Amino acid sequence: MPGQKSSVTAPYLQTRQVLPLAAGVVALALLLGYAVLGPNPDYGTVSERLLSPTLHHLFGTDQFGRDILARVVAGAKVTLSSALFAVTLSFGIGLPLGVFAGMCGGKIDAALMLLADILASIPELLLALSILALLGSGLYNVAIAVGISQIALFLRLTRNEVLLLKNKPFITTAYDIGGTFWRVFWRHYLPNGMPPSVSLVILKFSSAILAISTICFLGYGPPPPTAEWGLMIAEGRNYIATAWWLTAFPGLAIVCTVVAFHALSTRISGK
Repeated sequence: MPGQKSSVTAPYLQTRQVLPLAAGVVALALLLGYAVLGPNPDYGTVSERLLSPTLHHLFGTDQFGRDILARVVAGAKVTLSSALFAVTLSFGIGLPLGVFAGMCGGKIDAALMLLADILASIPELLLALSILALLGSGLYNVAIAVGISQIALFLRLTRNEVLLLKNKPFITTAYDIGGTFWRVFWRHYLPNGMPPSVSLVILKFSSAILAISTICFLGYGPPPPTAEWGLMIAEGRNYIATAWWLTAFPGLAIVCTVVAFHALSTRISGK
């Protein structure tokens, strides 16, 4: 029948949906297991320096004899936690400001939109580096700078959603029954203006990973021997002709993570 999936097609589609999730869970379990049971990412011996990938060292070793796989796994904690902090900061500031701008309108809305326009007119990486010049180097400051550079997108998106909600019956009813500005803000506008930003959070999380890795590569992040993906690539760039694995595997970790979160964002947004 038209419009109905055949008995063969339906299980196939279900398998296509489950397999990527199952593969991701298995990969995550293996990485967590290696993080707990694997070698110390900061420990190395000179006799094992610059070893190519083998069964003993799956990703090889670096110029200090440290296991690259152990450092890539440890670097995931550093890079991903920093990106999470950055996105939480931008979401936590941009969302309420967007709701506030849409609710108030007038000069307040115009002022906040001017701020968003100024922030959006500067490339995020350049803006983050400019903020970092004021804050100073360090992983915590890098995350703050990246978070501030992403506020404009959340502010704009949430404000536009609030403008669509303004004339909805449940909003007018909330005011009619005596709801105060802040009560309507917290009970109605904020939760209803949040859903469109969820997929953006995941998308900007992948952008934050790229930005933080890039800034750390440039030398403004944590000092060595911190296992951070961008810093690992920077440390291995002088050996790229003779020891390609020093830069290839941290770079591959960045690419795979960014692509995975981008695909997740696309799935959630339904595109």
